[in-house]
Amino acid sequence: MRWLVLIFLLSGSVGVWAGGVLLIPENNPRPIYPRDLFRAGITGEVNVRLTVHADGSVDDVSILQSDHPGLAEAARTAVAQWRFKPWTVGADKPARQEVTAPMVFRLDRNTPIDANQWLKRLRCRDINEAVGYIPEYAWVDSAVFGYTRAYLSNVFHATQLSNDQRLALIAQLNKRVPRIVRECRASPVRKYMSLLPEDIRTLI
Repeated sequence: MRWLVLIFLLSGSVGVWAGGVLLIPENNPRPIYPRDLFRAGITGEVNVRLTVHADGSVDDVSILQSDHPGLAEAARTAVAQWRFKPWTVGADKPARQEVTAPMVFRLDRNTPIDANQWLKRLRCRDINEAVGYIPEYAWVDSAVFGYTRAYLSNVFHATQLSNDQRLALIAQLNKRVPRIVRECRASPVRKYMSLLPEDIRTLI
């Protein structure tokens, strides 16, 4: 997903000390954010426990904690494919190590805090160009709607916008997407903001 940011304890070329072994990732694919959860704005954290063997393989993958079963399954599937640089077993290097890997599923946390200013300036012609000839079921995945969901998810503190309120607003947005696209095609100079549900306009 383009608008996905995942935070890993084990990622890229960063090594992690586990007991006397420096675990160096060789192949650590990121979990695939379930499309339905991403669209709905479902976010959360997953803590995964795994055993890494001296040959670099991984097994005994288990979920210690998860905010959503769909996120847990995505994390489990990815971690089961992980591989690390092998090491030589010795007095200070055991044959296997248990590791806990926290993962955070969030909508794009790199969305600038002033993204609302860009959304306020956006015209329908920009949306028309973005959706082009993609099928209707994929309109909801267009960047503009992703930015709108991310803004609602990342800018407001829980005391300002509860999780239930945020999810309800995102559901409103997603339901409105087909109407927004059709009205934009009919009036390219219209502002995107004018087509959003009133509750979302107020926040943006």
